[in-house]
Amino acid sequence: MRVNKVVELLASRQPVYFEFVDAESAGGYDGGRALAQTWADYITYDMEHSAFDVRALTQFMRGLVDGGPTRSGHRMPAVIVTLPMDGIDAAAVRANSWMIKHALGAGVHGLLLCHAETPEAVRNFVEAARYAFNPSVGSDLGAGRRGHGGQTRAAEIWGVPAADYFARADPWPLNPHGELLLGIKVENTRALGRVDQTTKVPGLAFAEWGTRGHGHVDGIPRSAR
Repeated sequence: MRVNKVVELLASRQPVYFEFVDAESAGGYDGGRALAQTWADYITYDMEHSAFDVRALTQFMRGLVDGGPTRSGHRMPAVIVTLPMDGIDAAAVRANSWMIKHALGAGVHGLLLCHAETPEAVRNFVEAARYAFNPSVGSDLGAGRRGHGGQTRAAEIWGVPAADYFARADPWPLNPHGELLLGIKVENTRALGRVDQTTKVPGLAFAEWGTRGHGHVDGIPRSAR
């Protein structure tokens, strides 16, 4: 059985469904425990517009573990975090890559890069989420930049030895044995103009259309959630 149920479903060409939680109201450990039996295949944990509180995220993940296993028999529902950084260009992603390391170190199963505007930004996003010892694919993807140190806590959350975590903590479907899901959100006209190139970067598993964000660019603000 996969650690990440969503990878199982996508590999079988099945639809997946998610539940959205805001980081400020997620409830830490108690909130995670309460959501452990969610109907959804994965949880979107939104940190884009909330405080980047990794301690609360880590406690939320521990609550999911203690409230499990899920009805499908998985240790926990998958968790994908929206990051409070924009994929403007390579420099912006590299300057904020510490957020990627911290979120992955909390034991999450995936990341979503918002306002992904350029292929260079997305390539650096993928590279920051990978370990250097995992092989590169294609000339456009360089060596991974994730360093040693955060694997112990993440492996405990996943319920696997650290060595097994090293093998699994790589983007799927780039790595068929990987358990991480990396996605991008396309939500402005600059991103739309390069979407064909950004979505072809190796290591991505999915892309989302940011309707509210794009509405703001078009001069149509939406106050409702």
